[in-house]
Amino acid sequence: MPLRRSAPARRTVRLATGSLVSLVTVLALPLTLPGTATATPDAGKTPAHPEQDWMGSTITEHEGVERAGGSEPRGAWSHKSVAGVDVSSHNRNVSWGKLRRMGVRFAYVKATEGTSYKNPYFNQQYRGSYHAGMIHGAYHFALPDHSGGASQARFFAHQGGGWSPDGRTLPGALDMEYNPYGATCYGKSHGEMVRWIADFVRAYRAETGRDAVIYTSTNWWKRCTGNSSRFGRTNPLWIPRYGSSVGSLPAGWRFHSIWQHTSSGHTVGDHNRFNGPFSRLKVLANGEDDD
Repeated sequence: MPLRRSAPARRTVRLATGSLVSLVTVLALPLTLPGTATATPDAGKTPAHPEQDWMGSTITEHEGVERAGGSEPRGAWSHKSVAGVDVSSHNRNVSWGKLRRMGVRFAYVKATEGTSYKNPYFNQQYRGSYHAGMIHGAYHFALPDHSGGASQARFFAHQGGGWSPDGRTLPGALDMEYNPYGATCYGKSHGEMVRWIADFVRAYRAETGRDAVIYTSTNWWKRCTGNSSRFGRTNPLWIPRYGSSVGSLPAGWRFHSIWQHTSSGHTVGDHNRFNGPFSRLKVLANGEDDD
């Protein structure tokens, strides 16, 4: 399966493994606890219930579940896809060994929301998935009406959302979905929303050398960005759809990288499939072409 990456991300890996080894020192190690954020929390903008805001928490409410789908398919996956999960504080301490025995091979963990919230279970979830032998990554729940995209990206990168060229760490993911606190599109026009996302992914790339994965539904993307095609060439797509197929994709993306296919899976609710074999998942972690 082809995989979207930008040239700067490939250069980052090759420099880190070549003579300019000093670059490695600016990248967060996979098992390092989150450091001190450089961003200052926005006064009066602390999320009211961040423990209730996880990847896909607003999708079923707004989009529903296919009558024929919504539960984890059994025996429906080929060797050309890889099982994964995503978790947040509402999952508390996760049984990573059990998930590993079930065949789960990658995990994304909520690290942050806005510029003030940090997942109190991040350490157990992020380190636990790694020690269970999984490839892991972190994600940020976006609140575009709280603060700028760049400030949220920097907060995320410094509070667990960094990247390391160890072959076991996935680029950070930006969770763009329905506003759990108010107006669906956070009070932003199509142009304003696109600029907010662009500011986030630009700042995240500056902090880590990687292009962030974008998690979003086609319906939300059309409604809140006007179906912008701006990010399809650079940012891998993670799409939620709780049914029998991925369905149509947002503009700009010819294929998805990850499919969140259910919110009612085993052990933890949210289960995913990487769109390719394990070798391609490692390519996404490495940030370079599989030459």
